[in-house]
Amino acid sequence: MSTEPETTEDTEPGTPGAEQGPGAEDAGQGPEAEAGETPETEGTEADAGQKSEGEGADAEAGQVSEAEGDDADAGQVSEAEGTEAGVAQKSEGEGADADAGQKSEAEGDDAEAGQKSEAEGDDADAGQKSEAEGADAEAGQKSEGEGAEAGVGQLSEAEAELRAQQAERERIEQRKAEKKAPIESGTKLSGKAADLLAAVRAVESGEKPVAAVFDESRPAPRRSAPEPERRPQPVAPQPAPASAAPAPEAVQAVRRVLAEGGAPEMLAPQVAAALGEGADEQLRADPWQLLRTPGVRPEQADGFARSLLGAECGPDDERRGRAVTGWLLEQAALAGHTALEMPALLAALAQRGVPEPESAVQDAIAEGEALVFQDALEEEAGAPAPTAAEGDEEDVERPVRVLVGLERYAMAEESLADGLARLVNSVPKQDGSAEDWERAAAAAQGSTAELIRAVAGQGLVLHTGGEASLAEPAALLNAARGLGLRAWAAAHGPIGRSRFAALLRRSGQAADVPERGDWTPAGPGDSPVATVSGLLAGVEGPGRDADGALDLDLLVVLDAPQLDVETAALLTESMPDGARLVLAGDPAVLWSVGPGRVFADLLAARICPQVASRRPDPGPLGELVSGIGIGELNQVEAPGKEVVIVPVRDAGEAVHRTVQLVADSVPRAIGVPTEETQVITPGHGGAVGTRALNAALKERLNPGPGRFGGFDPGDRIVHSPAPGRALPGRVVTADAEGLHLSCEGETVVVPKERVEQSVRHGWALTAHQAVGSRWPAVVVVLPGDAAQALSRPWVYTAFGRADRHLSVVHGVEQALPRAVAEVPAKPRTTRLPVLLAPQTSGT
Repeated sequence: MSTEPETTEDTEPGTPGAEQGPGAEDAGQGPEAEAGETPETEGTEADAGQKSEGEGADAEAGQVSEAEGDDADAGQVSEAEGTEAGVAQKSEGEGADADAGQKSEAEGDDAEAGQKSEAEGDDADAGQKSEAEGADAEAGQKSEGEGAEAGVGQLSEAEAELRAQQAERERIEQRKAEKKAPIESGTKLSGKAADLLAAVRAVESGEKPVAAVFDESRPAPRRSAPEPERRPQPVAPQPAPASAAPAPEAVQAVRRVLAEGGAPEMLAPQVAAALGEGADEQLRADPWQLLRTPGVRPEQADGFARSLLGAECGPDDERRGRAVTGWLLEQAALAGHTALEMPALLAALAQRGVPEPESAVQDAIAEGEALVFQDALEEEAGAPAPTAAEGDEEDVERPVRVLVGLERYAMAEESLADGLARLVNSVPKQDGSAEDWERAAAAAQGSTAELIRAVAGQGLVLHTGGEASLAEPAALLNAARGLGLRAWAAAHGPIGRSRFAALLRRSGQAADVPERGDWTPAGPGDSPVATVSGLLAGVEGPGRDADGALDLDLLVVLDAPQLDVETAALLTESMPDGARLVLAGDPAVLWSVGPGRVFADLLAARICPQVASRRPDPGPLGELVSGIGIGELNQVEAPGKEVVIVPVRDAGEAVHRTVQLVADSVPRAIGVPTEETQVITPGHGGAVGTRALNAALKERLNPGPGRFGGFDPGDRIVHSPAPGRALPGRVVTADAEGLHLSCEGETVVVPKERVEQSVRHGWALTAHQAVGSRWPAVVVVLPGDAAQALSRPWVYTAFGRADRHLSVVHGVEQALPRAVAEVPAKPRTTRLPVLLAPQTSGT
């Protein structure tokens, strides 16, 4: 490694983690937590009752949650520094920067009122509209891939994606309707969920005491799942009238109730959308329903309830217990969990002042606001087997864990498990003879040949590796298309899509491969590569067949660690019978913004073939990143200044050196232009967050008055058309129609009322916003107050975004090597491994 290239200021040679001298941390400043970390939910983490690691160090109230947080990979603009949710006042120091009308889903004290959370997005509550859906309600909004000439009747990509998700959720609602009748133990629900729900019913009727609810259930062995029947498939989205916004009179009625309870009236549209018809009456009957509005916290709902109910309001109110239970489960989802263990949930409820946590959970389950599961735990290796008296072998209890989760994610995980089981148990279509597949494998080498052979005979295959390993899925795609298969790849974002399409062209792309006569490539550049969101929305890719399934034979999903449970469920449900699915990605990167850890759970379950690439990433950067992946921060030789360390002492110097690197040093010494250099930092807030860095970089690189919502033509931006997505781009122009953007060659028009919510400057991003993309040069900024935000996956992801050159603005001293060696990804509680267990026992 070398010091900064040809900079005009003195620098000290060093390596990441080397002693750089006393770096003065800014007193009172802390990084906002990266979207790979658990938010400050005060008890909703896996270790309930404890605050997140970054809470203590983060003096800036407004630390960002994992799912929305600092990197809003969901792409939303979480102005976590301005207005407190539920308090319609801006702080004096941040008034101009805070976006009034937005809310952060983080636990931070300054989450802005009105912003929708990334994890709750379009469907956190029945009838609640997502930011993307709200924007798509504008007739005539243009889709990202259709340019400026899209007609009024056409759907934008974001709206089309939501339509596809809505179709899937309608199917889930049908399943939900089947469960409306009284549920008896052992019927309709699998595992111990039926027994526990029956116990709750018994408590309600007075047949059994409350204390017995969680004591009677015993785990029953799970049946090996037969090959699941083909369920109705999501259909391609069709143009339809956009969902109507809440009626003005409904909003006005809610506004009156909010004013009466002392809550900000600006919340009225969000509350009306969240609660639906009769929202004002619902609020009067149960003021804690205000917690269903994204960003509102229990203490704020308590104050609202006291103003409305007066003496009737108390901490033991069962309405409060139910509402806080649901809120805690939503906060857990923001931290990546699909469910919470019962002890963790009870502890969190007690911390929130609920006097009888068990009763609150039971009430939430009885009202259908949460589901309960009891899953058998695997015996630990070497642990003594439980003994029983002679003749009582069948009565030996197996260890279990009781989980509580929101129906939305529970149904998604069950749907995902069923879809994966169908792929694993079904026989792939015989596209090409066994001899043809073997010839294709023989023409390849090493792990590429292994991948081709695995896909030839299996419906589901996992492929792991770094950036260099992408050559193997590319070879598979070309071989499959040479055999006549309708083969497609889907990347997490447009940059990843463009890079993989270029890789296909370099490796002898589809132009030289015989194509089936009934299929013509579509999409950007007529390449068989789409984005996951565009594929599901039907605006990219092959489209759908008459049954609503994707019209393809093979799908390779890149960046698989970024799949949350809902997106993964949509993908598996969309796969036609007999098709092959390959999930490929680097398991060391940050996990998805949304709940779940699908790729990691699948790797651990071992229900299908797994092919590990043996292609190392080349050069000093590849050596550095590979070492980080195994917990080692090594010093590497960088004769071409591929890796440069720039030590800094404080936040002001960090900002100054970052601007200097992007604007001068890297273009001059490395030869990478400014527009191809990306800055990555741990959080949005703080003295060296994305906001501060973007302001400094704009002033240097593209100064202007910010005539349109703070933006000028030429500004680098990141656009968030829907939760979970971040599209880097550039401002082209602005007019009465909105802000015109260019995102990876696609024209996007953002209506002016959506600019504040979905567009932010993009010279500096967070690691979660950057995942799935790579740039010729990357500047990673690690200020002194970022130590608590660092983890091995974060460092691996941030450093791994660089193709040719990496500069590290280093002010965290020994916190960097300590994070790489000792801080793995925070655990997430999911049910997918248990749901996949029958497939494991059957293989």
